[in-house]
Amino acid sequence: MLINCVAYQNGRKLADIPIDDISEYVVRPDCFVWVALADPSDDEIDVMTEEFGLHELAVEDARKGHQRPKIEEYGNSLFVVMHTVEHGPDGDGELVGGEVALFVGPNYVLSIRRHAQKGFVDVRERCEREPELLKHGPGFVFYALLDAVVDRYFPIIDDLEDELEELEAAMFRGTSTRQSIQSFYGLKQKLVMVKHAVAPLQDAVGRLHGGRVPPMCTGLQDYFRDVYDHLVRVSAGLENMREMLQTATGVTLTLISLSESEVTKKLAAWGALITVPTLIAGVYGMNFEHMPELKSAVGYPVTLLAMVGIDAILFWRFRRAKWL
Repeated sequence: MLINCVAYQNGRKLADIPIDDISEYVVRPDCFVWVALADPSDDEIDVMTEEFGLHELAVEDARKGHQRPKIEEYGNSLFVVMHTVEHGPDGDGELVGGEVALFVGPNYVLSIRRHAQKGFVDVRERCEREPELLKHGPGFVFYALLDAVVDRYFPIIDDLEDELEELEAAMFRGTSTRQSIQSFYGLKQKLVMVKHAVAPLQDAVGRLHGGRVPPMCTGLQDYFRDVYDHLVRVSAGLENMREMLQTATGVTLTLISLSESEVTKKLAAWGALITVPTLIAGVYGMNFEHMPELKSAVGYPVTLLAMVGIDAILFWRFRRAKWL
């Protein structure tokens, strides 16, 4: 689906143009065209390939999707893949991944968004409010889109940190169970999902502000370095949470083990309390003829008192040892 097709010249918007007029505008000096597509069909991608002369290998990756985040250079153009991470529409805390592919050339920017719920209207408005920076052309648009994707990771990181804090607090409020381990594992899956989006992109962006940079990024190295710093912060936050999650999981397993140990102690204590009267009753239940106690008039009450007395002493000792 076509979202926008806009022509810009010298940092200012010229007009919304039809797709058929793209070839007319891209040949103008200091002019470029910015096209945004969402979940496009193969036919729409074919039209863009013809209008902009896109490299066939990059087009093939854009068609297939499910690419690793990367920045590839094809002659004087770039092909960029970024992953988006958003909360699911159901509001159940699950994360949904999307993909944004960018074709950036000297006189065009083509963005292809797949399975991403939030668009980039705010990015376009931001660029149009900064004509001095937009004069840099497609390179600045590339930076703005990249910066928007990276900045959207921060609320996700904050939410994951809040979730981890809640799980840690709940860990000591009640008895740790299998459900606690499942909750920690679910959080770990979310961390891995964000990590897979951030780590490859961090490596790729690191090459845009030092040494040789692509021609359309010249003069914007400071901006790309700022994006790289944001990615470093996201990665550091993910690493800290991963370590805290490992610690919390270990503590939960220890608490579960301690809880099971307490149950074992209680069962052992009650077993001992039951064993004493059972042993005594078993001895006097052996129907031998020559058992002196059988002839005693006080044998029965004495035996009962012995059972109660021994159990009382054991109960007191177990309570003192906190087994009961």
